[in-house]
Amino acid sequence: MDLLRWLFEAQIPVAGSALLLREVLGNIFGLLSALGGMQRKVWAWPVGIAGNILLLTVFLGSLFGAASTATLLGQAGRQIMFIAVAVYGWRRWSQSRRDGADGAGHALVPRFASGRERIGLAAGMVLGTVALTPLFTALGSYEPVWADAWTFVGSLLATYGMARGWVEFWLVWVAVDIVGVPLLFSAGYYASAVMYLFYGAFTLAGFFVWWRAHTRTKAEAGAAVAEPALEGAAR
Repeated sequence: MDLLRWLFEAQIPVAGSALLLREVLGNIFGLLSALGGMQRKVWAWPVGIAGNILLLTVFLGSLFGAASTATLLGQAGRQIMFIAVAVYGWRRWSQSRRDGADGAGHALVPRFASGRERIGLAAGMVLGTVALTPLFTALGSYEPVWADAWTFVGSLLATYGMARGWVEFWLVWVAVDIVGVPLLFSAGYYASAVMYLFYGAFTLAGFFVWWRAHTRTKAEAGAAVAEPALEGAAR
Protein backbone atom coordinates (compact mmCIF):
# COMPACT_ATOMS: atom_id res chain seq x y z
CA MET A 1 0.00 0.00 0.00
CA ASP A 2 2.86 2.38 0.78
CA LEU A 3 4.36 1.75 -2.66
CA LEU A 4 1.00 2.33 -4.33
CA ARG A 5 0.42 5.54 -2.37
CA TRP A 6 3.90 6.74 -3.32
CA LEU A 7 3.24 5.99 -6.99
CA PHE A 8 0.01 8.00 -6.97
CA GLU A 9 1.44 10.94 -5.05
CA ALA A 10 5.02 11.18 -6.36
CA GLN A 11 5.89 14.23 -8.44
CA ILE A 12 8.95 15.39 -10.35
CA PRO A 13 9.81 19.09 -9.86
CA VAL A 14 10.41 20.87 -13.17
CA ALA A 15 11.06 24.62 -13.57
CA GLY A 16 9.01 25.69 -10.57
CA SER A 17 6.19 23.26 -11.40
CA ALA A 18 5.77 19.51 -11.01
CA LEU A 19 4.98 16.50 -13.20
CA LEU A 20 3.17 13.40 -11.99
CA LEU A 21 5.59 10.48 -11.87
CA ARG A 22 2.95 8.09 -13.19
CA GLU A 23 2.35 10.38 -16.17
CA VAL A 24 6.06 10.31 -16.99
CA LEU A 25 6.32 6.55 -16.48
CA GLY A 26 3.18 5.91 -18.53
CA ASN A 27 4.62 7.85 -21.45
CA ILE A 28 7.99 6.08 -21.17
CA PHE A 29 6.19 2.75 -21.44
CA GLY A 30 4.29 4.17 -24.41
CA LEU A 31 7.53 5.15 -26.13
CA LEU A 32 9.02 1.69 -25.54
CA SER A 33 5.85 0.17 -26.99
CA ALA A 34 6.15 2.37 -30.07
CA LEU A 35 9.77 1.31 -30.52
CA GLY A 36 8.73 -2.32 -30.28
CA GLY A 37 5.93 -1.69 -32.77
CA MET A 38 8.35 -0.16 -35.26
CA GLN A 39 10.45 -3.32 -35.01
CA ARG A 40 7.30 -5.48 -35.18
CA LYS A 41 8.00 -7.17 -31.84
CA VAL A 42 5.20 -8.87 -29.88
CA TRP A 43 6.45 -7.45 -26.56
CA ALA A 44 5.31 -4.00 -27.73
CA TRP A 45 1.73 -4.86 -26.75
CA PRO A 46 2.13 -5.85 -23.04
CA VAL A 47 4.55 -2.96 -22.48
CA GLY A 48 1.97 -0.60 -23.98
CA ILE A 49 -0.75 -2.00 -21.72
CA ALA A 50 1.34 -1.19 -18.63
CA GLY A 51 1.66 2.42 -19.82
CA ASN A 52 -2.07 2.63 -20.58
CA ILE A 53 -2.97 1.60 -17.03
CA LEU A 54 -0.76 4.33 -15.58
CA LEU A 55 -2.07 7.01 -17.95
CA LEU A 56 -5.67 6.00 -17.27
CA THR A 57 -5.23 7.12 -13.66
CA VAL A 58 -3.64 10.38 -14.85
CA PHE A 59 -6.35 11.50 -17.28
CA LEU A 60 -9.22 10.72 -14.92
CA GLY A 61 -8.04 13.84 -13.16
CA SER A 62 -9.65 14.48 -9.78
CA LEU A 63 -10.63 10.83 -9.31
CA PHE A 64 -6.97 9.98 -8.78
CA GLY A 65 -5.33 13.33 -8.13
CA ALA A 66 -5.91 16.89 -7.04
CA ALA A 67 -9.30 18.49 -7.53
CA SER A 68 -7.76 21.06 -9.87
CA THR A 69 -6.48 18.43 -12.31
CA ALA A 70 -8.26 18.53 -15.66
CA THR A 71 -10.34 15.51 -16.59
CA LEU A 72 -9.92 14.42 -20.22
CA LEU A 73 -12.53 11.74 -20.78
CA GLY A 74 -11.38 11.08 -24.33
CA GLN A 75 -7.79 10.63 -23.21
CA ALA A 76 -8.87 8.43 -20.29
CA GLY A 77 -11.31 6.45 -22.39
CA ARG A 78 -8.73 5.77 -25.04
CA GLN A 79 -6.47 4.14 -22.44
CA ILE A 80 -9.25 1.60 -21.80
CA MET A 81 -9.67 1.22 -25.56
CA PHE A 82 -5.91 0.78 -25.96
CA ILE A 83 -5.92 -2.08 -23.47
CA ALA A 84 -8.82 -3.83 -25.23
CA VAL A 85 -7.33 -3.45 -28.72
CA ALA A 86 -3.84 -4.28 -27.42
CA VAL A 87 -5.12 -7.67 -26.25
CA TYR A 88 -6.41 -8.26 -29.79
CA GLY A 89 -3.12 -7.07 -31.33
CA TRP A 90 -1.07 -9.13 -28.88
CA ARG A 91 -2.96 -12.31 -29.84
CA ARG A 92 -2.85 -11.54 -33.57
CA TRP A 93 0.89 -10.79 -33.63
CA SER A 94 1.67 -13.80 -31.44
CA GLN A 95 -0.22 -16.08 -33.82
CA SER A 96 1.46 -14.51 -36.84
CA ARG A 97 4.90 -15.03 -35.29
CA ARG A 98 4.08 -18.67 -34.53
CA ASP A 99 3.06 -19.09 -38.16
CA GLY A 100 6.45 -17.83 -39.30
CA ALA A 101 5.54 -14.29 -40.41
CA ASP A 102 8.48 -13.14 -42.55
CA GLY A 103 10.96 -15.72 -41.23
CA ALA A 104 13.17 -13.03 -39.68
CA GLY A 105 11.70 -12.94 -36.18
CA HIS A 106 9.18 -10.18 -36.91
CA ALA A 107 5.60 -10.57 -35.76
CA LEU A 108 4.07 -9.72 -39.13
CA VAL A 109 4.67 -8.45 -42.65
CA PRO A 110 3.40 -4.86 -43.12
CA ARG A 111 1.03 -4.09 -45.98
CA PHE A 112 -0.78 -1.03 -47.28
CA ALA A 113 -4.50 -0.86 -46.59
CA SER A 114 -6.89 -1.39 -49.47
CA GLY A 115 -8.88 1.48 -50.93
CA ARG A 116 -11.96 0.40 -49.00
CA GLU A 117 -9.99 0.16 -45.76
CA ARG A 118 -8.58 3.66 -46.27
CA ILE A 119 -12.05 5.07 -46.86
CA GLY A 120 -13.15 3.33 -43.67
CA LEU A 121 -10.32 4.95 -41.71
CA ALA A 122 -11.11 8.45 -43.02
CA ALA A 123 -14.86 8.09 -42.50
CA GLY A 124 -14.33 6.62 -39.05
CA MET A 125 -12.20 9.59 -37.99
CA VAL A 126 -14.77 12.17 -39.04
CA LEU A 127 -17.99 10.38 -38.11
CA GLY A 128 -16.58 9.07 -34.83
CA THR A 129 -15.49 12.57 -33.78
CA VAL A 130 -18.88 14.04 -34.65
CA ALA A 131 -20.71 11.31 -32.77
CA LEU A 132 -18.60 11.39 -29.60
CA THR A 133 -18.23 15.17 -29.19
CA PRO A 134 -21.72 15.75 -27.70
CA LEU A 135 -21.30 12.69 -25.46
CA PHE A 136 -17.97 13.90 -24.09
CA THR A 137 -19.47 17.38 -23.69
CA ALA A 138 -22.33 16.02 -21.59
CA LEU A 139 -19.86 14.07 -19.46
CA GLY A 140 -17.85 17.21 -18.75
CA SER A 141 -14.68 16.67 -20.76
CA TYR A 142 -12.12 19.46 -21.20
CA GLU A 143 -12.63 22.05 -23.96
CA PRO A 144 -12.34 21.95 -26.90
CA VAL A 145 -14.23 18.69 -26.60
CA TRP A 146 -14.07 17.85 -30.31
CA ALA A 147 -10.26 17.64 -29.99
CA ASP A 148 -10.61 15.15 -27.16
CA ALA A 149 -13.03 13.11 -29.28
CA TRP A 150 -10.69 13.31 -32.30
CA THR A 151 -7.75 11.92 -30.33
CA PHE A 152 -9.91 9.14 -28.93
CA VAL A 153 -11.24 8.01 -32.31
CA GLY A 154 -7.90 8.41 -34.07
CA SER A 155 -6.13 6.41 -31.37
CA LEU A 156 -8.66 3.61 -31.72
CA LEU A 157 -8.21 3.45 -35.49
CA ALA A 158 -4.41 3.71 -35.32
CA THR A 159 -4.13 0.92 -32.76
CA TYR A 160 -6.45 -1.30 -34.79
CA GLY A 161 -4.44 -0.52 -37.93
CA MET A 162 -1.24 -1.50 -36.14
CA ALA A 163 -2.80 -4.81 -35.09
CA ARG A 164 -3.82 -5.43 -38.72
CA GLY A 165 -0.35 -4.52 -39.99
CA TRP A 166 -1.43 -1.55 -42.13
CA VAL A 167 1.43 0.82 -42.98
CA GLU A 168 -0.96 3.78 -42.86
CA PHE A 169 -1.59 3.43 -39.14
CA TRP A 170 1.50 5.60 -38.56
CA LEU A 171 -0.10 8.46 -40.51
CA VAL A 172 -3.26 8.19 -38.40
CA TRP A 173 -1.05 8.77 -35.35
CA VAL A 174 0.34 11.91 -36.99
CA ALA A 175 -3.23 13.21 -37.38
CA VAL A 176 -3.89 12.41 -33.72
CA ASP A 177 -0.74 14.22 -32.56
CA ILE A 178 -1.50 17.38 -34.57
CA VAL A 179 -4.67 17.86 -32.52
CA GLY A 180 -3.69 16.09 -29.32
CA VAL A 181 -0.47 17.98 -28.53
CA PRO A 182 -2.09 21.46 -28.26
CA LEU A 183 -4.95 19.94 -26.24
CA LEU A 184 -2.59 18.35 -23.73
CA PHE A 185 -0.56 21.55 -23.34
CA SER A 186 -3.70 23.60 -22.72
CA ALA A 187 -4.95 21.07 -20.15
CA GLY A 188 -1.65 21.17 -18.24
CA TYR A 189 -0.47 17.64 -19.05
CA TYR A 190 2.98 18.79 -20.08
CA ALA A 191 4.79 15.46 -19.87
CA SER A 192 2.25 13.83 -22.19
CA ALA A 193 2.26 16.85 -24.52
CA VAL A 194 6.05 16.80 -24.89
CA MET A 195 6.03 13.04 -25.39
CA TYR A 196 3.35 13.25 -28.08
CA LEU A 197 5.26 16.06 -29.76
CA PHE A 198 8.16 13.64 -30.00
CA TYR A 199 5.79 10.92 -31.17
CA GLY A 200 4.87 13.11 -34.15
CA ALA A 201 8.40 12.86 -35.56
CA PHE A 202 8.73 9.25 -34.42
CA THR A 203 5.56 8.14 -36.20
CA LEU A 204 6.76 9.63 -39.48
CA ALA A 205 9.96 7.61 -39.14
CA GLY A 206 7.89 4.53 -38.32
CA PHE A 207 5.85 5.00 -41.48
CA PHE A 208 8.95 4.89 -43.68
CA VAL A 209 10.41 1.94 -41.75
CA TRP A 210 7.25 -0.10 -42.34
CA TRP A 211 7.03 1.11 -45.96
CA ARG A 212 10.58 -0.12 -46.62
CA ALA A 213 9.81 -3.44 -44.90
CA HIS A 214 6.74 -3.87 -47.11
CA THR A 215 8.70 -3.02 -50.26
CA ARG A 216 11.57 -5.35 -49.32
CA THR A 217 9.24 -8.26 -48.56
CA LYS A 218 7.37 -7.71 -51.82
CA ALA A 219 10.63 -7.68 -53.79
CA GLU A 220 11.86 -10.84 -52.07
CA ALA A 221 8.56 -12.58 -52.82
CA GLY A 222 8.83 -11.56 -56.48
CA ALA A 223 12.39 -12.84 -56.68
CA ALA A 224 11.36 -16.15 -55.11
CA VAL A 225 8.67 -16.61 -57.76
CA ALA A 226 10.93 -15.55 -60.62
CA GLU A 227 13.86 -17.84 -59.71
CA PRO A 228 12.08 -21.18 -60.40
CA ALA A 229 10.72 -19.74 -63.64
CA LEU A 230 14.22 -18.80 -64.78
CA GLU A 231 15.56 -22.22 -63.85
CA GLY A 232 12.79 -23.85 -65.83
CA ALA A 233 13.51 -21.69 -68.85
CA ALA A 234 17.22 -22.55 -68.64
CA ARG A 235 16.38 -26.24 -68.88
